[in-house]
Amino acid sequence: MGVTGSIAAFKTASLVRLLVKEGAEVRIILTASAKDFVTPLTLSTLSHYPVLSDITDQDVWNNHVELGRWADVMLVAPLSCNSLSKMASGFCDNLLMAVYLSATCPVVVAPAMDEDMWNHPSTKRNISMLQSYGNSIIPVGHGELASGLIGEGRMAEPEQIIAWLNDFFLTAHQFEGKRVLVTAGPTLEAIDPVRFIGNHSSGKMGIALAEAFAARGARVDLILGPVAITPNGSVTVTHVTNAASMFEAVSSQAPLSDIVVMAAAVADYTVNKPLGMKMKKKAEGLQLDLVPTVDILRSLGANKPSGQILIGFALETDNEKENALHKLRAKNLDLIVLNSMKHADAGFGSDNNRVTIFDKEGNEFDFGPDSKKNIAFRILDTIIKKYYA
Repeated sequence: MGVTGSIAAFKTASLVRLLVKEGAEVRIILTASAKDFVTPLTLSTLSHYPVLSDITDQDVWNNHVELGRWADVMLVAPLSCNSLSKMASGFCDNLLMAVYLSATCPVVVAPAMDEDMWNHPSTKRNISMLQSYGNSIIPVGHGELASGLIGEGRMAEPEQIIAWLNDFFLTAHQFEGKRVLVTAGPTLEAIDPVRFIGNHSSGKMGIALAEAFAARGARVDLILGPVAITPNGSVTVTHVTNAASMFEAVSSQAPLSDIVVMAAAVADYTVNKPLGMKMKKKAEGLQLDLVPTVDILRSLGANKPSGQILIGFALETDNEKENALHKLRAKNLDLIVLNSMKHADAGFGSDNNRVTIFDKEGNEFDFGPDSKKNIAFRILDTIIKKYYA
């Protein structure tokens, strides 16, 4: 638990007491300015551990890497405007920031600041950056502030934070015992040894889904096209290059899976006869003989085992809803996730997304704009409510 310099730090005594009462083992890091609002003695007495503040303490090094790996969750409450800015930019000038940057566990923050600071564009940008890193934000409250104003910016009450954490740990085992297959990224269809037909898929949405399933207890297999990012070690990855190799990998793994999520942007066409040597540029135009690739999603729908949940993705530029629903029915899907090309803050390459999920009963669920990591968890929430609640 990190405590930063905000008047809301006076609430941390109650918060630590409640955490310990819930059975949590709590280690606390205070920033220098936090000591103006709450004493180390108070928090060490309540937590039963020494409170840490500095990277070195009486010639002893406080191992920030060990702390970041020890915790099941890192909670920063209150998170001041200053520390928010440091977390968003990766600035590392104290023990708390060093632990944050080393943390391998989920990170949760409870902001606290005055209304005008909370509503400032730079604060909104920093909150969005934290979310894009996969961190979770506990919403601020509305009420009387330290300035005497009434508005947004109050840190959530200790009881609300405890409830949020209980919900968080409850979801950690939602998919335990389930095997999940996810595809992500583009496929590259060779023209010759150096040229290909491809698309702009970054793989970020599919990787976020794979990591979200793993975070909630599933055994996850990810079939990944050529991308520049790497998923975390909790996911088993099979790398593929083109549509044919993706079809082969999916065909062998899908029958073993309880849930299949086809988030990859698979090419619809491939070159009929790729050249074995690099093609030389000529003055005349070039014509390629393209043939359809195997429709992987249709094949999965036609051979879906009983009880399997099959989810597809659709990226449309026109008649979005109609085309998505047609794909849902034609390919025997349980859910389809519609991406839109109409929004500058979402889509290919972006860290953010906005999606609409359709089910076979005609229901639709809208999410975003939000980070792709948060959108991934909203998709998982939808699966839980529909199929496992």
